[in-house]
Amino acid sequence: MRDPAKTVRLVLGDQLNPMHSWFNDVDPHVVYVLMEVRQETDYVLHHAQKILAIFAAMRDFARHLLAQGHRVRYLSIDDADNTHSVTENLAALAQAYGAERVEWQSADEWRLDVQLRAWAATQKLTTHEADTEHFMTGRRDLAAMFAGRKQWLMERFYRDMRRRHGVLLDGKGDPEGGQWNFDHDNRKPWRGTPPEPADVRPLHDHRNLWATLERSGVRSFGNPQADRLRWPLNRSEALACLEAFVHQALPYFGDFEDAMSSAHQRLFHSLLSFALNVKMLSPREVIIRVEAAYRQGKVPVAAAEGFIRQILGWREYVRGIYWTHMPSYASSNALHHHAPLPSWFWNGKTQMRCLQHAIGQSLETAHAHHIQRLMVIGNFALLAGIAPLEVHRWYLGVYIDAFEWVEAPNTLGMSQWADGGRIATKPYVSSAAYISRMSDYCKGCHYDGKQRIGERACPYNALYWDFFSRHEPMFTGNIRLAMVYRQLAKMPAEELDALRARAADVRARLETL
Repeated sequence: MRDPAKTVRLVLGDQLNPMHSWFNDVDPHVVYVLMEVRQETDYVLHHAQKILAIFAAMRDFARHLLAQGHRVRYLSIDDADNTHSVTENLAALAQAYGAERVEWQSADEWRLDVQLRAWAATQKLTTHEADTEHFMTGRRDLAAMFAGRKQWLMERFYRDMRRRHGVLLDGKGDPEGGQWNFDHDNRKPWRGTPPEPADVRPLHDHRNLWATLERSGVRSFGNPQADRLRWPLNRSEALACLEAFVHQALPYFGDFEDAMSSAHQRLFHSLLSFALNVKMLSPREVIIRVEAAYRQGKVPVAAAEGFIRQILGWREYVRGIYWTHMPSYASSNALHHHAPLPSWFWNGKTQMRCLQHAIGQSLETAHAHHIQRLMVIGNFALLAGIAPLEVHRWYLGVYIDAFEWVEAPNTLGMSQWADGGRIATKPYVSSAAYISRMSDYCKGCHYDGKQRIGERACPYNALYWDFFSRHEPMFTGNIRLAMVYRQLAKMPAEELDALRARAADVRARLETL
């Protein structure tokens, strides 16, 4: 038996918050357990950088706890005692330490939450589930707010959160700038100025960890960039990233948050979502810092509001959607789409330049911003009728910030409309015109974004009209789509037939596009 301990506390890989109340006092009778397990690397195929960054951050967190005087047991991926099951490891360690009590912070993913609670129900020792102390709402708050309502509008939730937490309000309790939402001001294309800020994220060499992962047989995809990984490992690095964003990029974020460029991967986005989702940063401190920049006159209200809306509004909202509708939410398929995911989602080898770049960037960096995810990759997947479960699993694996509580509602709801409109009031799809307006992707593309039919016509164009034609019974009564169906009604039969034929051809040969 190891030196006895009364309590074993589990810290998961997305719970790297040194400010949690657990760590306020050093107790020699408490052992903190962190574990690298195949259960977590293998439940979907993950991007190499995602596995590297999480494991490297976990190891850094363990070193931090040890330096603070806490007792730590770290199970590495190649540890001989590692069963590669979270609960089997917990049981073995509780026995090894002679523990009377096992504690964990609430798991954010449904599968882990169920696993831990089911295991606890079988144990004779005392178990306790603690709050993560991270989110600004409870799991069930959204359901309580919208009880009895047919549609759960994010905007109503967001305004309530602004009032509840006193964020971006004037002295009378009204929104700063005279309106709650500046989304319409945040859709400018970027044409080269102002310049993209320098990438000030830390640079880490994880080649030794990568070699360990390869020896251990962990499967992954994408470029590991093990010798130059740019993701923060700890709270100090994450705070530095936050400060750099506020000073260098936030002033322009509002104007260009929807813009895309083939030559620039970040533009004015924060790239803070990984640090937030593994809890190095708290949403409260990010919101406070951004609001302070506005009140100091350093950023315009539209930029501050647009960013805060993502954190205080959307992030908390999709978490509420997830916990209300799981586990059935993950298998949603309201439009009955069943086409397989094309193989070029795994290598970026397509002649469509927008997808070539957005997917290629995702494979290279484990990141793409929200418009690349929604209006390029997700847009195509929805128009092409790709099975939403396959899209969901790809998004969950490829992005550094993708944990199911935030990824599933964004992918299945916002992007693929697989939930039948629980989140989105209409499908977020477009023809090539939107992509051309918001990016330079169409320049030099094999396909012509202005053509709708023919071999060189951009696939988005025919797919767009065919999508609404095929799904007319589902969408024809949607007031937000009234203009689309008026246009379809006016379209000559032969033109619509040609678009349908072109779309059918595209869907029949997705692999070769």
